[in-house]
Amino acid sequence: MAHPLLAVLLAAANGVFPDPDGRAELLPPLEDGSTVVLALTAHSLVATHLTRADLADVPFDGYGGTVSPRTLLRLADGGSMGVHDVVLVAHGQGGNGTGSGPGLPATSRWDDHPRVRYARSMRHDVVVHGDERGFVTLGTGVAGRRELSIEVVTGLRGTGAGRALLGAALGAVPHGAPAFAVVSPGNARSLRAFLSQGFVPIGSEVLITRPGRPDPSQDRGIEAYDVDGDDVQRDDVAQD
Repeated sequence: MAHPLLAVLLAAANGVFPDPDGRAELLPPLEDGSTVVLALTAHSLVATHLTRADLADVPFDGYGGTVSPRTLLRLADGGSMGVHDVVLVAHGQGGNGTGSGPGLPATSRWDDHPRVRYARSMRHDVVVHGDERGFVTLGTGVAGRRELSIEVVTGLRGTGAGRALLGAALGAVPHGAPAFAVVSPGNARSLRAFLSQGFVPIGSEVLITRPGRPDPSQDRGIEAYDVDGDDVQRDDVAQD
């Protein structure tokens, strides 16, 4: 059975959001026991094993309370906390609904890359698409959503390869299907790269993994090293 957060994410990807009523909803933890806080406009959803009684003495509302430091520390409850990321979504452009994007074939040449290994430790059914410019990983992540990460080879920084790979990545996603990415809001150049390729922000989130799971603060997210001439420093805080 799909996690209830998935329906909210898919609706938001199509422009349909919960009422901006200031509420914070409690949902069950993710399948692997992890916690995630999804903050939307004046409405939050928190997937956690904690109860409202456990959170009674910390801010817990849809106006930013769920992502306040006190609340996040309580929700961490011994787990590893990632950073507060922007959640972005774009829709696939793959032909005939197969997600087979022209010019960006599935490949195994990057299987030993740390980013690929990390993606496979955090997601299910990860497929790597790439060429000599770099690669994109696509897999099933938080609440069952399709998640994307990207990396450009060092020698191609400043050539526009990052934006080109992002565009090609959407050709590897079935036509009309949503693909999610998370980016640290402070990484403005990386954020601009995603926005330039049609990704739109829907909210923000913090992921907290349980003990024994990978630490999401180590490499949680999407990184773009190149933004049409700008070298973008590595973003260790989004989803891969």
